[in-house]
Amino acid sequence: MSALRPALISTDFIAKPGETCTLAAYPARQKHFRSKKTAQNRIKKEAETISDLSHALYAQATQSVLIVLQGMDTSGKDGTIGAMFSRTPPLNVRVEAFKKPSKDELAHDYLWRVHKACPPKGNITIFNRSHYEDVLVVKVRKFAPESAIEQRYDQINAFEKHLSQNGTKILKFMLNVSKDQQAIRLRERLVEPHKFWKFNPADLEDRQLWPEFMGAYETMIERTSTLHAPWHIIPSDSRSTRGAIVSSIVRQALQDMAPTYPAAAFGPDDFLIE
Repeated sequence: MSALRPALISTDFIAKPGETCTLAAYPARQKHFRSKKTAQNRIKKEAETISDLSHALYAQATQSVLIVLQGMDTSGKDGTIGAMFSRTPPLNVRVEAFKKPSKDELAHDYLWRVHKACPPKGNITIFNRSHYEDVLVVKVRKFAPESAIEQRYDQINAFEKHLSQNGTKILKFMLNVSKDQQAIRLRERLVEPHKFWKFNPADLEDRQLWPEFMGAYETMIERTSTLHAPWHIIPSDSRSTRGAIVSSIVRQALQDMAPTYPAAAFGPDDFLIE
């Protein structure tokens, strides 16, 4: 496995636990690379190392990784996943997308469907949206009483602490896209044929509630950025910058986990292979 020198410091993007979060203090566009090409090259290098580390993680089968991606529509959740795992075979990597709960899911507590989707040992699971929808859209749209939502912050923290204490590394990313950039990307979905399928008129309804969603995100980050599972706030107006930053943080986390291949149980002299 190649050892990359960190181009970015992951802690620079962490919302410090216990501190007030004001998203306006986190620019949606920041210049971290000399050019778009430089950022794209960085993504490729990070993706190669992530692939190596993912394979060792699967072979070792003692740890797992949960990556949580949250952000407004067009913030780039799909693109981020594609960038960092572009070189990784789908052997032990799975994406879970949480949409409107089914009738069966609604018959259980809101974390029931989430816990079932968490990664087994040796695996990496990416949540494209997640249990945090239950303190975001559910809060903004008033789908649940405020008293129930208030309880969920502590419940989520306890749930994530349970996962981390049982061998799951949790990496949470809030993809911070500006309202102006969202408008550009929504228009793209109306004019670019390969993006037609992504356009949903309901996205415009959420856009009208932008201040309410930003407030819900700030509360979410303040209440659930913890030592065992801190939030990373990622500038996401630039696709390449966003991909390079998230890829770098994921790669650094995997390297810190130091997955290793198990020692050989047999030697070449143990079997006669003709």
